[in-house]
Amino acid sequence: MPLGKGWKKTVEDIASVYDIKEKLGAGAFSEVVLAQEHGSQRLVALKCIPKKALRGKEAAVENEIAVLKKVTGGELFDRIIERGYYTEKDASQLIRQVLEAVNYLHDLGIVHRDLKPENLLYATPFEDAKIMITDFGLSKTEADGIMSTACGTPGYVAPEILEQKAYGKAVDSWALGVISYILLCGYPPFYDENDSELFNQILKAEYEFDSPYWDDISESAKDFIRHLLERDPEKRFTCEQALQHPWISGDTALEKDIHGSVCEQIQKNFARSQWKRAINATSFLRHITKMGPGAEGEEIGEATSGRQRGKW
Repeated sequence: MPLGKGWKKTVEDIASVYDIKEKLGAGAFSEVVLAQEHGSQRLVALKCIPKKALRGKEAAVENEIAVLKKVTGGELFDRIIERGYYTEKDASQLIRQVLEAVNYLHDLGIVHRDLKPENLLYATPFEDAKIMITDFGLSKTEADGIMSTACGTPGYVAPEILEQKAYGKAVDSWALGVISYILLCGYPPFYDENDSELFNQILKAEYEFDSPYWDDISESAKDFIRHLLERDPEKRFTCEQALQHPWISGDTALEKDIHGSVCEQIQKNFARSQWKRAINATSFLRHITKMGPGAEGEEIGEATSGRQRGKW
């Protein structure tokens, strides 16, 4: 997407533009600090990528700093837990916001590749705050060429990524299916402590709407999820199609309070570090190699081993 003139600026000393306040966090290749712009007093987040973090590519970059909007509304799960009342209709409205945002990205040819609840933040603490998609570290544009790199976060990756096939926007639709499932019951559709077993479940698109956790959820919601967790990416809903589903655009989402059961499961299941870690291509390929070329064979058939949905 053309960003126009001036989207990238060279500054000799970042301190001449911003007052650095505090470190907000750090990742493998960057750290994020809170800063205040001189003059306007606007608070921003600066994502700093030092040259030393890019071994072998130092000559291609300077010390890169991305100026990002600072969001203050907190994470999606925290907001759900704090609100005290939560319905299927609320979940539908949340997913609609995310679908609209991802559909916008897809129209621009951008595939996020790491959609998950932890990357969905509220812009402000206010009740009417909008959901914002964050962490574009793994995103890629279709203009960059065929996508085939194994990347993402284990429980949210689509089958075609695990199969080392070329893939596209449909991987984001799959991740949205996982997120939708979680928002309605509080636990993930695919889970195992062992990544290889987890990947086996995903490869077979093997999940259930367990009782009693799904007893009060509408058939329309389940139908919506089935269309997103479709194993075949050619048959899987696009974001545009998902936005037209009655559970999103109609009035089929129920308004019964499910706050208690959903929050209990969220608190049980999402303190787990495994669901917050991204996984790189090397780790993916190690697990795929274990499966061997006959990945449709016996090992996949044992995918149910170790699953304890809803009561971990």
